[in-house]
Amino acid sequence: MDAALDVAIVGAGTAGSAAALFLARAGHRVTVYERVAAPGPVGAGISLQPTGQAVLARLGLLAPILERAARIDRLHVMRHRGKTLVDLRYADVEPRWFGLGLHRGTLFVTLFEAVRREPGVTLHLDAAVTAVTRDAEAITVHGPAGPRGRHQLVVVADGSVSELHATAGVPVTTGTFRFGALWFVADDPGTAWKDELYQVVHGARRMYGVLPTGRGPADDRPLVSLYWSLALDDHARWQADGLDAWKAEVRSFDPRIEPVLAQITDPTQVLLARYRDVRMKRWHGDRIVFLGDAAHATSPQLGNGANLALVDAWTLAEALAAGPDLATALPAYTRARKPHLGHYQRMSRLLTPLFQSRSRLLGGLRDAFMPLADRLGPFHRIMVKTMAGHERGLAFRQPLRLPPPG
Repeated sequence: MDAALDVAIVGAGTAGSAAALFLARAGHRVTVYERVAAPGPVGAGISLQPTGQAVLARLGLLAPILERAARIDRLHVMRHRGKTLVDLRYADVEPRWFGLGLHRGTLFVTLFEAVRREPGVTLHLDAAVTAVTRDAEAITVHGPAGPRGRHQLVVVADGSVSELHATAGVPVTTGTFRFGALWFVADDPGTAWKDELYQVVHGARRMYGVLPTGRGPADDRPLVSLYWSLALDDHARWQADGLDAWKAEVRSFDPRIEPVLAQITDPTQVLLARYRDVRMKRWHGDRIVFLGDAAHATSPQLGNGANLALVDAWTLAEALAAGPDLATALPAYTRARKPHLGHYQRMSRLLTPLFQSRSRLLGGLRDAFMPLADRLGPFHRIMVKTMAGHERGLAFRQPLRLPPPG
């Protein structure tokens, strides 16, 4: 569209910050509302796939990420004291592909500082948005104390617990997965897990993983992230049993983890992550659009959450540039994202009970059939493309459209 829009972006996380940069650089007047007074780096390790890398390259932000991230060439999943379940290597499909392991805070700082520097963005901190109202001329964002601003478009990117789910006028279903994960970010003791995301599973109830996490946002120490699948209603028992009992179980999955476990001296160092499920049949309404976890949060089985959010931001900017008005551009955004997001939501919901549930049957079926699928060329290719963020589902054979280099 030719005319510049007055755009409100709710949330300064991955999707919100990326959208702010794309839209400001397209000439729109962008105001970002962030609920936190002093946002800073938090979280643990995440995977940045080739899709997310392409979006960051378009923004001119991939180079600082590459400087701090760890290169990942494969996902290697083992059965407890057994054989390989799957071994997925990016180069099996595309020699130029690789993943990156990095601290979530590294991605946040890179994007957020770029937003701070961007001339076309006005940033408001300690500015929660709790509701929207509409009239013929504008859509108004409201905070706890009243109206904050009138805009032509509101981009909702404030996460899976967005308060705007209730007032946006777009149908949404939300819930919390029964399983979460324990996370600990440690100083990397060496190269035991060099170039790979390593996982060990025991039935569907236990999953252990180690992700090389590069250098953190605060200093240059190399890091590694340990995660351990845990049913949420087992967390109290985990606390009661104590660290020694848990450490003994973790060692049985991978004796190489001992130098990491030695860094854990207090249970409060180990963080419990809960995962939300957000389902929307469309990601737009009247002058409003949802991105990232606010639109499609799911379990982290496929390691693509941040990547999907980055592609959302770029796709929205493309839809606004191509459409003559919002009534055309916003439905076009939903149509463009349907195949890609649909595949990842379906696959996440299919795989989650195979890796995070109390079912012995599902764990046994997974152990029987996934190695067979991994050895079959077409299925192996789909698995690698899904890991890399590129798969759109069997019905869509056209490649995922991504931005050309910036």
